[in-house]
Formats: sequence, structure tokens, C-alpha cells
Amino acid sequence: MTAASSHTDRARSFDAAAAQYAANRPSYPPALFDAVEDLAGRSLTGSRAVDVGAGTGIATALLQARGAHVVAVEPGEGMAAEFRRAHPGIPIVLGNGNALPLADSSADFLTYAQAWHWTDPERSIPEALRVLRPGGALAVWWNTNPHDVPWAAAQAQRMERFFGLDPVAEKHGASERAADPAHRLDFARRTVRWSRRVPVATHLANLGSHSIFLVHGEEASSAFLTQERAHLTKHFPDGIVEEVYDVDLLVALNHS
Repeated sequence: MTAASSHTDRARSFDAAAAQYAANRPSYPPALFDAVEDLAGRSLTGSRAVDVGAGTGIATALLQARGAHVVAVEPGEGMAAEFRRAHPGIPIVLGNGNALPLADSSADFLTYAQAWHWTDPERSIPEALRVLRPGGALAVWWNTNPHDVPWAAAQAQRMERFFGLDPVAEKHGASERAADPAHRLDFARRTVRWSRRVPVATHLANLGSHSIFLVHGEEASSAFLTQERAHLTKHFPDGIVEEVYDVDLLVALNHS
């Protein structure tokens, strides 16, 4: 399997796990949207926002709650079906960031929550600039697991040994590529730390909804998650995991 086909397979893998994704993935803290507004220099309230790669609508619903008029764009039919079930009042269209099904200069905010790394910046950046109004903001972010949390760092090492991939490094690499000056956007950066407390079963289901697990198949994923449950039970004897996240946020303005 080539790197390109592997990337494509991983991007498409979420459709079969949409309900699991919706039920177990972490959300985002209010401080993230405060930071988006601060770096954009404008309020989400009353704005026209487009959430691209919206998935099951975790970020989309929060943007709407902040007062934005939101349209979701999602490439996967399975994820879009779950979105419509959970958020029937929010419009969603099938499409992706490389070819947005939107009019020129139609958005004040273009957001990508956990989704920018699935695009081709050579195509998605011109598309973002086309759709954003002058002065509009492109905001991309990822929930990342900080390496200064010992148990999470140890878990990432086990995943790298098992799957040959460090998911934390991958997300950091995606944000570094996004901020590359060669891509013609001047990104401002902010990190927002937050945490949530969830049962071990929820944490494992969250892990299992990531593409690296989905593409390796149920047998391999189950083997890792069974071993991981033993590690977590030893570290969290009360059965509650405190997941710590650093949201890596990048915001660039459309100066065209």
C-alpha cells in the first residue's frame, strides 16, 4: 500500500464508525472559541461560518452555540448521516476542502476541526481563500495529547510500537505543515489545554475510533485495546481516565 492510498483509506475509514466516533470523541472547551475570536479579530456571533470535514458535528454544534450561522461540509456519507441524525437543524452538504461546494466570498469563518490534515494544501488553501470574504478567518485545530503527561506519553509509545505510527507526532506534523510559509498564509498560533474525565471503556472506544485503528481491522485493534485496558486499569484503579488535551490552534486571515 502506498502512502497516498494509505492516507486515502484512513480518511475514508470513519464512515463505518460514525456512531462510535460521535459517542466517544472529545469535544472542545469554550476557551478554544475565545481564542479563535481573539486571533480572528471578530466575533462568531452573527457570522457566516463553514465547518469543513465536520464529521458528526462536534465542532459544528459548538460554533452554532456561539451564535454563528453554520453550514457543514463533510465528504463521508456515513459521517454525514450521523450528523443529520444528531443535528437536524444544521445544514450539511457533501464535499471536501479540496473543492468546496460553496460560493466565492461567502464565509466569515472557515473551520477545520481535526480535518485539515486530510486535505491537499495546494488545493485547499486556494479554496479557503476563494470562499472566505476579505478579512475572513481560516481556523484549523487539533486535540493533541501532550507529551508532558506521563501515562499519555507511554500510551503513544505503545501505539507507535504496535502500529508503526506516533499519532501525537502526526498531529503536530500536520500543524507544522499548515503553518509552512510556502503555503502563503500567515498563521497565528495558540495552544489551549483542557481535560475531561471518562470511564476506561469510553477512552478505549475513543482510541478505537481513530483511523489508525479502523484501517488495521478489528482483530489487530482489539488485541491492542485489550492490552491497553490492562495498562489503564493499573494506572487508573477507580476506572476513570483523565484525558488531557492541548488544542493546537492556527488562525490565518484572508488579506486578499
